[in-house]
Amino acid sequence: LALALLDGTVFEIVQGLLEIQHLTEKNLYSQRRQLHSEHRGLKQELFHRHKEAQQCCRPHNLPLLRAAQQREMEAMEQQIREEQRMMDEKIVLELDQKVIDQQSTLEKAGVSGFYITTNPQELTLQMNLLELIRKLQ
Repeated sequence: LALALLDGTVFEIVQGLLEIQHLTEKNLYSQRRQLHSEHRGLKQELFHRHKEAQQCCRPHNLPLLRAAQQREMEAMEQQIREEQRMMDEKIVLELDQKVIDQQSTLEKAGVSGFYITTNPQELTLQMNLLELIRKLQ
């Protein structure tokens, strides 16, 4: 590891990887926030539509209308949960791919201890090595 750090190239690589990671995280967070905002808008729209329908409804039909609206709201909630789950899975997969890219880059740069792995203990070791490199920088 000490030999790989001598010329400073590894420090630049690590800094570049860190910047790419931060941009990726910001982008993914922004996408998730956007989806959440869209869902909030859909819920508000449905709520207002339901409220208007209830105001126009005759009193004897109100229980049927409310039951139908409840089913519609539950269906929307289920759809929202599914979309959020899919977004979260996409985020995890993209972050996992970023880790693999970082491992590959550092392995190709000749930094000992870095290779593509998903073993949690080896990942922890690699994270500790990265932290050491950043502190030495």
